[in-house]
Amino acid sequence: MAAKLSDLERTAALMPLRTAGWTELADRDAITKDFVFADFVTAFSWMSAIALEAEKRDHHPEWSNVYKTVTVTLTTHDAGGLTALDIGLATEMERHAANSAA
Repeated sequence: MAAKLSDLERTAALMPLRTAGWTELADRDAITKDFVFADFVTAFSWMSAIALEAEKRDHHPEWSNVYKTVTVTLTTHDAGGLTALDIGLATEMERHAANSAA
């Protein structure tokens, strides 16, 4: 099982993600972001790519899709909060989103 991030690890790991628009939820140990794409097909294609990546990592996001917007929340339920799994998946989401915009 993944270990919850220490305060120092959390601060360092979240710095680049905050710059990319990720925020911490006030009511739980999780991070969230709205990804907005050009259209529904681009959003859904991105979700498909992330679904495959999440399955490989055995770490699945909480997410919803409305037209061209995908809202994502990441936390590691087994650990009771943020872990390196969440940071890794968020980073991968950013990489795929940048490629989707190209």
